[in-house]
Amino acid sequence: MRIRMTDGRTLVGLFLCTDRDCNVILGSAQEFLKSTDSFSQGEPRVLGLAMIPGHHVVSIERLLGSPYGLQRM
Repeated sequence: MRIRMTDGRTLVGLFLCTDRDCNVILGSAQEFLKSTDSFSQGEPRVLGLAMIPGHHVVSIERLLGSPYGLQRM
């Protein structure tokens, strides 16, 4: 699952759960910072378990294939 946040960061990881406030928990999460160069994402930062507050979520995408693949459904 890929989640884009209001501050430009993108988190990619395995969806674990959500709650009534729309907070999302990702497992094995990696963080990609907003790049000034639109062609490169840079090196990811490994976060592990991450909680994303619902009010910071801009978009959520389900990725097909491997957990960090780039195919969208």
